[in-house]
Amino acid sequence: MIATLQIKNIGIIEDLSIDFRKGLNVLTGETGAGKTLIIDSLMILSGGRFSKDMIRKGENNSYVEACFYEPNNENSIEGNIIISREINLNGRNMCKINGRMVTVNELKEFMLNIIEIHGQNDNQNILNPKNHLNYLDGFIGVEVENILIKYGQKYKEYLELKKELKENYGDGKERERKLDLLKYQINEIESAHLKEREDDQLEEKRRVIMNAEKIIENVKQASNCIGENCIDYLSEAIRAMEKIENIDKEYENISNNLKNAYYEIQEISRDLMDKKDEICFDEEERNYVEERLDLIHSLKRKYGNTISEILDYSKKIKEEISQIENSEENIIKINRKLAETIAEMNELAIQISNIRKCKAQILSDKINKELEDLEMKNAKISVKVEYKENEFYKTGKDEVTFFIKTNVGEDEKELTKIASGGEMSRIMLAIKKVLADTDKVSVLIFDEIDTGISGKAANRVANKLSLIAKNHQVLCISHLPNIAAFADSNYFISKNVTEDRTSTNIKKLNEEETIKEIARISSGEINDITLKYATELRQRKAS
Repeated sequence: MIATLQIKNIGIIEDLSIDFRKGLNVLTGETGAGKTLIIDSLMILSGGRFSKDMIRKGENNSYVEACFYEPNNENSIEGNIIISREINLNGRNMCKINGRMVTVNELKEFMLNIIEIHGQNDNQNILNPKNHLNYLDGFIGVEVENILIKYGQKYKEYLELKKELKENYGDGKERERKLDLLKYQINEIESAHLKEREDDQLEEKRRVIMNAEKIIENVKQASNCIGENCIDYLSEAIRAMEKIENIDKEYENISNNLKNAYYEIQEISRDLMDKKDEICFDEEERNYVEERLDLIHSLKRKYGNTISEILDYSKKIKEEISQIENSEENIIKINRKLAETIAEMNELAIQISNIRKCKAQILSDKINKELEDLEMKNAKISVKVEYKENEFYKTGKDEVTFFIKTNVGEDEKELTKIASGGEMSRIMLAIKKVLADTDKVSVLIFDEIDTGISGKAANRVANKLSLIAKNHQVLCISHLPNIAAFADSNYFISKNVTEDRTSTNIKKLNEEETIKEIARISSGEINDITLKYATELRQRKAS
């Protein structure tokens, strides 16, 4: 249950703190005072969408925090769970559960099990076909729950076996396709006869071929510059220095250096002559280098960034081919186990479906009885269970859908197609009344559930809300005195203007104030007649 709700800077709400009680909490008050903003704040706290336009004028952020008392929740501390959400004008969104930061989706998922909001425009859980099966199973209870546990274990085993088959290429066609692909790849790599660093050597050779003319020209020029003249001049210089090398050690060193230079120049000259003769590439060799490099680059695009990576990939696919070719025996075992599991699942799914179909009729009858009490005598709910022969779901092989016929002579329609707000409110209330004992959501919020109803129907709605509130905390915004009179706690919402700013106030009413408020909303004014009427309504609730 919600123990305390704090709201800051949402619409005309500046700073509001509300302590709610167990049972039925009814909020009444002036039109435009901010009643719906309180429900909007709880929707925000439940992970709902938020518009920056909702931030109070002149403020930079909005903040909502609630303390929930959930003694059986694993995330609670001594039964208390503190949920908060802060939204800033710059778009920054901060959600926390007991001080721990969470995403909006995580917050929404968490709050689904705590709070359920029913309004005229929100996407109620009852309007989501995915929840219809959960409602039916919740109504059935232990009878189907135990079988669902067994089915769930088999379903998990089924998924694991399917995964194992996929990893072993258990599907015959898929297995052959994979083998064909791997063999094609290994053949493509092996037929290339790749060698480590071959691409580097080919790139170097390609550069030489592309620059052959330039190389020949410059080698020839260098060779001509050295030529015979250079060597002859060095020879003459050596003979000149030999004549004086005995005079001084320094001249001897110069003579030796000249001799070393002479021999080195001779070696370079021979190298240049050899290079001139070597540099000669024909078109065939050039084409070979280009084609070889193209092949290597093509293989790199498919199998790795380097030749080394390509060769490693080749080893891996050889191992994979071996595994696939030798996995036949294992696949047979998995398929045999899978067939056994499917047979067991089918047996359990049929049991589950039979129970659901039987209980679906009972649930339909109970909801229709509630609808009759709510002055919808012509409305008929039909809970339909469709067994899907070729499908396996996490919860069996059934799809459950709520259908309704609202008037005599009309066709049944899916509950999700109902448009009337007043009808939808009473239908949802009837379903909630039937499911109240099994519904695990602890807080139910009804925003103007009295829309479109009055008189006897209003009394019935008030009575249903009071009964639901025995097992849930119920918050209800209402304009009907009948519903306000059945409340366990009444709150009055008002607004006041201070320094040209409007703010929302809330007050928990005592018994005397409650009777005056019931009198006010019954006719718009408080007098002896309306006070007497309000007192009678409260006495009816007490009885």
